[in-house]
Amino acid sequence: MAPSEEVLAGWFEDHRAFLWGLSYRITGSAADADDVVQETFIRAFQHAPEQLDDARRWLIRVAVNAARDVLRRRKRRAYIGPWLPTPIETDEHEGPPSFEPTIDGRTLEGRYDLLESVSLAFLQALEALTPTQRATLLLRDVFDYSASEVADVLDRSEGNIRTIHHRARRAMESYEQHRSLPTAVNRARTEQSLQRFLALLSEGDVRGIERMLTADVRTVTDAGGEFTALFRPLVGRAAVARFFGQFGGARRRGHVNVVLRSINGFPTADLVIESPQGRRPPRLLLSVDVNPSGLIAGVRVMANSHKLAAVRPRLLAS
Repeated sequence: MAPSEEVLAGWFEDHRAFLWGLSYRITGSAADADDVVQETFIRAFQHAPEQLDDARRWLIRVAVNAARDVLRRRKRRAYIGPWLPTPIETDEHEGPPSFEPTIDGRTLEGRYDLLESVSLAFLQALEALTPTQRATLLLRDVFDYSASEVADVLDRSEGNIRTIHHRARRAMESYEQHRSLPTAVNRARTEQSLQRFLALLSEGDVRGIERMLTADVRTVTDAGGEFTALFRPLVGRAAVARFFGQFGGARRRGHVNVVLRSINGFPTADLVIESPQGRRPPRLLLSVDVNPSGLIAGVRVMANSHKLAAVRPRLLAS
């Protein structure tokens, strides 16, 4: 017998945030997370028994499998240029975002805390994992599930899960070497470097920009084929400085409005271009990874309008 509407409504209220947060981390996409949660509850209406000892465990199994299928389909599809995760708005001053999973009023935190695990750097690092490795790492190291619990969710043996988890952690070693937690100190350092970078960019000061960058700085732009953008990551201090130097003077002439906001746990520049020329984007988000010395080690530029829809524009000031 299928669950009643009242039972389903209770499940939705109790478990939606958890399922959305998990699905977003597995897929890296807000829209896909929405779809996975919707599909999970459709399947619950169609197939779940009304009496379950642990409804959340049943729902997680459905959601994780659906999210892995979404991720597999995405990786098979051709994508124009580099792919970046969908940005989402966060606010460190108001506690955990509304989508964050909780149990009995407390947030769940394992090896990686909840805010770090939605950072763009972390989500990008997860792209090196297979869908099963990604789900395993998240369940073990973010949501603090035991190997036996993950084995039950993924329908694998506990030994197999331990092997998958070990391989996933090895694939994350590069991230671990440059890991930056979204602490107040790191967010403040990031904001300071970002503001300085934007000032130099507005002046077209290539040498000044270059002095702010690490030798192996990496820039990734995601326009999804809509607008002019890099077709592959750009690496190296001189090349990245020249790339951003070409935009000098645009903000000074009043063509670009900028506001800083918290995106995926770190300060990010939201830029609106008043009169974009040719195939330049009308809006973009620019985020940076900053090392302990305040130098910029990575720059991400999101121009894909479909992904930007997940972050509502604000009234911007010049």
